[in-house]
Amino acid sequence: MFQYLKFQNHGGIVRISLNRPEVFHALNKVLIAEITQAIGLAQADEQVRVVLLTAEGDTAFCSGADLKDAFLSKLNVDHTLRDYYNPMIMAIRNIPKPVVCRLNGLAVGAGASLALSCDLVIASEQAYLSQMFVQIGLMPDAGASFILPRLVGAARAFELASTGRKVPASEAQQMGMIAQCVSAELLDSTVERQLQYYLHAPTQAIGAMKLVMNQSLSSDLPQMLDLERHYQQKLSETADFKEGLNSFLQKKKPDYQGK
Repeated sequence: MFQYLKFQNHGGIVRISLNRPEVFHALNKVLIAEITQAIGLAQADEQVRVVLLTAEGDTAFCSGADLKDAFLSKLNVDHTLRDYYNPMIMAIRNIPKPVVCRLNGLAVGAGASLALSCDLVIASEQAYLSQMFVQIGLMPDAGASFILPRLVGAARAFELASTGRKVPASEAQQMGMIAQCVSAELLDSTVERQLQYYLHAPTQAIGAMKLVMNQSLSSDLPQMLDLERHYQQKLSETADFKEGLNSFLQKKKPDYQGK
């Protein structure tokens, strides 16, 4: 079904794993389109409650754009970003389900942007991120110029972008760029616990939180109050709300179905 990624949809969890190990999972136009397609499949399936994005192996998550790829050699950057990278990032940001990144290794350039576009990043202590665009005379793209300042602040984001320095996962956690940094030995079990949490959480509420918080980055308070009102009304009509309320009153653990 896919050429450059592994896709598994089982038990309410979609697992997407980049699979170009010979180039450290560099992004070419086929892989980018496949990531976008995989996210679309996860969004369309009502049984899916959470998405995992990772890469094969333990060395690299994504080394960024494949600079040897034919579609980049034409130097039509406008077309490349508009028709490939931007739809991929928007698909991840707009899917009303949590997307967890298992950051197993290096994430540089657009690879770092891809990781940070996810809702929650859990990294191995062996991983690092770098906005290395500056090393080839470019600026961050694939959403990094929007997301990074909102994670770490404008001054720190500028420092990271203008130097392209490597940020170890431990430092990335301290500055708020990622959620967790754990040992390589604990990475899989930590990620699995997080996936299981979201698998049994009220999916529509989680999705609404994601969409509303995304909107908050470019809205004022009155707009956000209206959004909260709108989505809270919708959530109050869901089966999960009724289950949560009844379970709270009965002092039992809720059994959310994502509906």
